[in-house]
Amino acid sequence: MGLYTDIGKKYKSVTRYNQILKVLVKYGFKDLVQYLEEKKRFTFLQQLIPKRSRIDASKYTKWEKMRLVCEELGPTFIKFGQILSNRPDLVPLKLTFELEKLLDNVPPMPEEIAKQVVETELKGSVENLFAWFNPKPFASASMAQVHKVILHSGKRVALKIQRPGIKEIIIEDIKVMYSIAEVLEKRIPSIKSFDPMGLVKNFEDAILKELDFINESINVQRFYNNLADDDSADQYARAPKVYREYTTTKLLALEFMSGTKIDNLSELKEKNFDSKIIATRLTKSYFKQIFNYGFFHADPHPGNLLILPNGHICYLDFGMMGSILPRDIEVFGKLFLAITRKDVNKIIKALQQLSNYTNIENIRALEFDINEFVEKYYVRSVHKNELSTILIELKDIIIAHGLKVPTHFFLFARSLVTIEGVVNKLDPECNQYAIAKPFLLRAVAKSFNPIRFGEKALNSIYELGNYMEDFPRDLKNAIRKINRGEIKVDLTHKGIDPMVHTIHRVTKQLVSAFIMAALIIGAAMFIISGIKPLWGEISVLGIVCLVITIIIAYGMIRDIRKGDYDEWWYQKK
Repeated sequence: MGLYTDIGKKYKSVTRYNQILKVLVKYGFKDLVQYLEEKKRFTFLQQLIPKRSRIDASKYTKWEKMRLVCEELGPTFIKFGQILSNRPDLVPLKLTFELEKLLDNVPPMPEEIAKQVVETELKGSVENLFAWFNPKPFASASMAQVHKVILHSGKRVALKIQRPGIKEIIIEDIKVMYSIAEVLEKRIPSIKSFDPMGLVKNFEDAILKELDFINESINVQRFYNNLADDDSADQYARAPKVYREYTTTKLLALEFMSGTKIDNLSELKEKNFDSKIIATRLTKSYFKQIFNYGFFHADPHPGNLLILPNGHICYLDFGMMGSILPRDIEVFGKLFLAITRKDVNKIIKALQQLSNYTNIENIRALEFDINEFVEKYYVRSVHKNELSTILIELKDIIIAHGLKVPTHFFLFARSLVTIEGVVNKLDPECNQYAIAKPFLLRAVAKSFNPIRFGEKALNSIYELGNYMEDFPRDLKNAIRKINRGEIKVDLTHKGIDPMVHTIHRVTKQLVSAFIMAALIIGAAMFIISGIKPLWGEISVLGIVCLVITIIIAYGMIRDIRKGDYDEWWYQKK
């Protein structure tokens, strides 16, 4: 039985490889046809290609073809493309924009199968579980679909149902992706720096979490709690409530939210909503997520934003969220304020803090690029107050200089572009930087809070006290291990030789300088005193001293020119 299972698995893999190969050949052929058309090469071959194929080939750009490949290969590759769209440090910017357009719409699964999944997960019949269950979904994607449900309490619920067998398909595709990544690393050395295996591993972790709807429910609950705990007067954001008793790894039950899509300007106008007020509220709510909560919605496109009847903004779909450490929130604040003050040094310092003080090979080149960026920012009239423009331009500088910033930097940049696109549609004159500035100032002010300084000092004293309490016992244990011969010390120095080398060289040059000084003084005294024997009227001893001085000086100049490679006597040892 095991043998048949193993053969079945291998057959599945071979079949999947075959499907992938067919799709790649299909779009690769189109790319080749387009290349021949554009370059006017091998015109005799073009006559053999059907006209329909030539039209299809010229219809899409190479980036659009890559998107179509992902869409045709199914849910795993669609999700992989969506994750890659958040990594402009790895793929070209034009491709990231194209991958953001990936469509994930597929026909819904049969009603009986959807009901079966619900009944298996909740261990009861649909009729007993709910007062009403709409068998037809109002949204459908490759991994799940959403149904309207009414509970016996009268509450309306949006029930997200995972497609059966989708996890097995994705796991099989991930195996294929690992194989492809391994081949790429071996065959194309230049691609190794992008760490294809690591990229697939990160994707595997992300998508397996997304397949577990418990994780998404935690995201929703966390976002919901942040909004509920914010009792400020300008809190206009909402999130659906999670119904935990109906949520499992394959089901997600959320409060059903009804409202107007934020980009439906005509309907908003009919309902007497002021689009300028909505734009301001949306901008404030987003910067609160970043700078107050440190947990933000990373995919705030118009389809995930509803305007509720009371004018509040409701966020939907919490599969892609971003989380920022308090330390990085402060750094973001310092970064934006440094840009407005044209402080190049503080901008570089903030970027170094974000990248965990990565060593910068050419600091002068970085200073020049940052200075050019700041000067351009101050003279531009278009996009001047858009923070996303700042982040995108900084992203190019970061990548060019090899700084390794955390992933949430790119998530922040991408989501900021999306949210600003929505805001500009609602109110083209909205000054987003003016709205963001108070949040930036508060983020920076936190680092100068005397209470926090006091807390840090108390924590340090407390940790020192604990350490002093444990120190005698640790020392006693260490001495016992030394006495029993359990501790072995292996001293291996790295980088000491060059330092010793340099000390030797400098010492030799100092000694030579002192000898030269003594010889010059002696020569002067011999010549002035006319010490015999004489050569003409000049003392021969003085001439000898000067000749020796010249020889030593020549040796010193030679050593200095050779730098750290002049210690021939040291290298012979």
